[in-house]
Amino acid sequence: MKIAIVLAVVGGLLTTVAFVMSFTTANMQYHNTTVNVPGFVHDTRVPLAAPEFQPQPPDGTVNYLNPWFSQKIFYFHVPIAQLSLVIFTLAAIFAVAFLRSKDPNYDLRSRIAMETTLLFTIGTMISGSLWTRASWISSWGELGAILLSEPRLVTYTVMLMFIVAYFVLRRSVDGEEKKATYSAVFAILAWIIVPFSFIFTRVTNQVQAHPTDALNPGMDTSNLIPFIICIIGMLMLGYAIYTLRVREEKKRMQLATIKEDIEDALSVSRKEHAKAPAAYSAAAVLGTAPKES
Repeated sequence: MKIAIVLAVVGGLLTTVAFVMSFTTANMQYHNTTVNVPGFVHDTRVPLAAPEFQPQPPDGTVNYLNPWFSQKIFYFHVPIAQLSLVIFTLAAIFAVAFLRSKDPNYDLRSRIAMETTLLFTIGTMISGSLWTRASWISSWGELGAILLSEPRLVTYTVMLMFIVAYFVLRRSVDGEEKKATYSAVFAILAWIIVPFSFIFTRVTNQVQAHPTDALNPGMDTSNLIPFIICIIGMLMLGYAIYTLRVREEKKRMQLATIKEDIEDALSVSRKEHAKAPAAYSAAAVLGTAPKES
């Protein structure tokens, strides 16, 4: 508990430091402000786009619409996305452990990991939408087309839908053991999207706006330092959130058990009180019970 709180504080400080460094010491890298924008940006499916994009032959890259703002989002969007995949993997590992042992503690940890994954996945989608708006498109109306066309965004959107479906499944199944079993199987099947996304985005011939390498070897030191600091800080925050939620859920279950024990004890006490002789009743103790003739 104390370790989780310390990690939460340190992780928050590190991400704050990375945030300040991204706006102060981090240099602008113009070779990082060009991407291979997918063809759908220029076709008729996105009629509002195109004027802001100026092709730069011969490599076919184009300038970001707002390279300064998109670079600042980069330091946080990528670590959050990476953390969501790591925690998703943790949820699948605990799901496998539950299916092997039927230990409800593993089901609890898998469920909390899925909750944490959902939190960071939503954060990824929000920060990614801001990055997309600043970098690739000229209006918010084009965002839907990108979500349904760019390989990395498509697979990540599908992952978000799987995570939401996991909680829908848990609520729709009766019986704790049955619910835990179905949820564990679904968590494992849903996790397949993680390696699929990693492999598919690297073997597909489709043009992508996302880079396929996590750490660009051409990244300046002034950019790399806040990026690594933010990754470490996000890992600490993710672990702290997960640990504190597990602790909270266990305390809630303990309180529920104590409440049930108290209610059972009171129920037994009422039955015994109803069967007790008048000499031991409350009325007799207070002197108000009728005396036997």
